[in-house]
Amino acid sequence: MLTNSQLTRRQALRRFANGFGVLGLASLLGENGFAAPQFPAKAKRVIFLFMSGGPSHVDLFDPKPKLSAMNGQPLPFEKPKLERTKTGNLFGSPYRFAKHGQSGTEVSELLPHIAGCVDDICVIRSMVADNINHNGACLQMNTGEQAFSRPSLGSWLQYGLGSENKNLPGFVVLSPAQPAQGAPLWSSSFLPGEFQGTLVSDLQNPVANLANARWSPAEQRTQLDWLREFNEQHAAARAEDARLSARIESFELAFRMQREAPEAFDVRGETDATKKLYGLDEKVTETFGQQCLMARRLVERGVRMVQVYHTKTDKRSSCQLWDQHGDLTKELPNNCAATDQPIAGLLQDLKARGMLEDTLVIWGGEFGRTPTGEGGNGREHHPFGFTMWMAGGGVKGGLVHGATDDFGWHAVQDKVHVHDLHATILHLMGLDHEKLTYRYGGRDYRLTDVSGHVVKAILA
Repeated sequence: MLTNSQLTRRQALRRFANGFGVLGLASLLGENGFAAPQFPAKAKRVIFLFMSGGPSHVDLFDPKPKLSAMNGQPLPFEKPKLERTKTGNLFGSPYRFAKHGQSGTEVSELLPHIAGCVDDICVIRSMVADNINHNGACLQMNTGEQAFSRPSLGSWLQYGLGSENKNLPGFVVLSPAQPAQGAPLWSSSFLPGEFQGTLVSDLQNPVANLANARWSPAEQRTQLDWLREFNEQHAAARAEDARLSARIESFELAFRMQREAPEAFDVRGETDATKKLYGLDEKVTETFGQQCLMARRLVERGVRMVQVYHTKTDKRSSCQLWDQHGDLTKELPNNCAATDQPIAGLLQDLKARGMLEDTLVIWGGEFGRTPTGEGGNGREHHPFGFTMWMAGGGVKGGLVHGATDDFGWHAVQDKVHVHDLHATILHLMGLDHEKLTYRYGGRDYRLTDVSGHVVKAILA
């Protein structure tokens, strides 16, 4: 009997179909041979804007007047036992908050452009995670698991839904410098290798070696046909090897990408007005603006998920840009200045093109920052209550969901665990998180492990 690691994509999808109680596979497979949504989906695609390092919720989206009023005083309750360092007294935000839009959602002065889009945004102020360190927290936010290798969110979406464009990868990661955790954040793990994310770290040359100056497309096609025939002869005498199947598929995808990928990643053809909307005309916003514009171009062409990492472009330095253990009053404004306009431009552009209603945009990091100070001007890691937001794709705009306490320490109302977030994302994409499973090592795995609930209150 074959193990799941030896299953072909077709066999894996058949098991997926059986998990839904479907008698035949045809009713569940789409035109490209991938599984279709189990029920009508609100979203067709996902853009996850990942602020690597953990943005400070009490300085950006979760105003705390009492925290500011008691600035410099001790925290008036016992801190959790899960603690990295001994943070000091309360550190009130040095930034002003104001209400914006018809919804009156409060946003920090550091994010004036995003503030103009709040009526399209659902701010979740009650996020909780389980790990206080970057490695475990990033793994959990991206894969649902803190320690072991598990398939990433994008890989699960690929496995469940496939890509709408067979000439482009279905899951793309845009990151000029890799986060410290690297490839495990977009790995397919024990899912077939074709479902892993495609990393793009060089924005000027997104996919290397696409052009073939030696052979014509017809000659390349002949080469690949011969290669496939040899590989199939090799495989026929052996048990199915998912690694070989993934390698064959990678050759085929690379060949197909030669026709479409160069144009998809090339933002030069965009209008001057569009480039300005994303901030490509300013040095401070140019890099992240290009990432966001690429993300729009990719999802517009059928890519299922694009993850956009905000990391340093200097690959020799730490990539956790939002990890302000010190110098918060300098670094946090810098981070916001680099991302605020590009993110707002992305939301406005998607909306103008009629794409926001079925494109789910997610913003956040692996956790937040402590309301207490670290050193003279910093904040520690904080998974006990923090903020993320979602827009488009079937989410209620102009909504604030959940709350932390008066100091921004604990999530106290309508808690949303990482598993709940993942369950909700899958639901919006038309997938039941309890039924999107894969058998490996003798048990059925899923993105949400053994928990997770759809946050119905935020659904439009």
